Amino acid sequence: MSLNKDRRIGRHAILLLLSDHPAEQLKKLEQSKWKGCIGKVGSMDAHKVVAAIETAAKKNGIVRSDVYREMHALYHAIIEALHGITRGQVQIGSILRTVGLSFAVLRGNPYDNELEGDWVAVALYGTIGAPVKGSEHETIGLGINHI
Repeated sequence: MSLNKDRRIGRHAILLLLSDHPAEQLKKLEQSKWKGCIGKVGSMDAHKVVAAIETAAKKNGIVRSDVYREMHALYHAIIEALHGITRGQVQIGSILRTVGLSFAVLRGNPYDNELEGDWVAVALYGTIGAPVKGSEHETIGLGINHI
């Protein structure tokens, strides 16, 4: 089992998220038989962030809602990414914090061996802070899980 250096799914998810030309970036990834999407969400509720990312991933065919392992893998990648943006405690509104985030979801096989199967990565970037304009700072998070 060898992780292909050029197919690091987390790196590609972050590059897609931060790209000035995400449509072009996504096209290149799709040529490698990967699936991805980007979106935005802002909320004081963590469950709304999770729901927005899950909805985008389902609508774009990245995961199938009728296949439990795919939804489960996506959920854990989202929670891992949320841990990054919230510094380890997935709490937002309950402690008077709000987020404004862009996200990228990417699915593909980062290994040389096709039998290793697909993985999913969720990258989040944006702001977090008190629900007062100007009281936020940048944040980033990444979650990766096998499907």
